[in-house]
Amino acid sequence: MWKRDESVKPTTPQPSAPVAPVAAAPVPAPAAAPQTPQATSDIRSQIERDKVNIGKSVVIKGELSGSEDLTIEGHVEGKIELRDNVLTIGPNGKIRAEVFAKAVIVLGEVTGNVTASEKVDIRDNGSVDGDIISPRVAIAEGAHFRGSVDMQRAGAGGAKPGQSTPAKPAGQGGSPQPPVATQTGQKVGA
Repeated sequence: MWKRDESVKPTTPQPSAPVAPVAAAPVPAPAAAPQTPQATSDIRSQIERDKVNIGKSVVIKGELSGSEDLTIEGHVEGKIELRDNVLTIGPNGKIRAEVFAKAVIVLGEVTGNVTASEKVDIRDNGSVDGDIISPRVAIAEGAHFRGSVDMQRAGAGGAKPGQSTPAKPAGQGGSPQPPVATQTGQKVGA
């Protein structure tokens, strides 16, 4: 017959016996060492899951869109749209496309207009032939750029790409106009 009191109440020797093996169980280093590289690899793969690579032998013609960060080492012709993600054109990448992304990092070659909601960064040996529209633009020494830059902030309405906003003479209009960056980067207005 089963008695509840006997099954619930632990005897004094039982707690003492498991305490010593529990303290000894985490100590073995040889068993823990092989798991460390695997754990590191698992963490890297989780981080890199949201990054996609297009190899240098890959050629894509048409529209390319997605919701992951993308690195292109191959050739893409057409349109690239990653509005909420980072696009990296690797050193072997050759792009002939209209590009729309959150941030664009250029190490290779881009022919076409580049629009980024945060930043365009042309690194050493990177090349852009086309207009850039982004609130922040960085061009490294040794990089190539041919085109125009529009650095108006998002939601600031006004000039279309390639056009500068005309300055109003002082005293006209109701409210003062904030300074506007022109294509040369000089401030216009008061």
